[in-house]
Amino acid sequence: MTAGIAGGIGDVTTWSGWRKRAELLRTVRDFDAFSPDSPERDFGRFEWQEAVCYFKIDYYDPSLEWGSANPADPAVTARVLTIMWAYEY
Repeated sequence: MTAGIAGGIGDVTTWSGWRKRAELLRTVRDFDAFSPDSPERDFGRFEWQEAVCYFKIDYYDPSLEWGSANPADPAVTARVLTIMWAYEY
């Protein structure tokens, strides 16, 4: 998650912050409103805390330095999830 989203969550050592982070991750986990023109299902738009947010999944090589040569092959791909406010995109 971006620093902006982390700031919206607050201190995760408190119950309130922990609950907000859990709610956000559950929202992303349960997301199923993918666009038909996005078969990869690697981008989503949703509302959280009355604001528009995005998540995206990028496909890197195992060293996280370059894009994966074959994103469909988990042996050569590390997937990275980013959650952000829409204005951060």
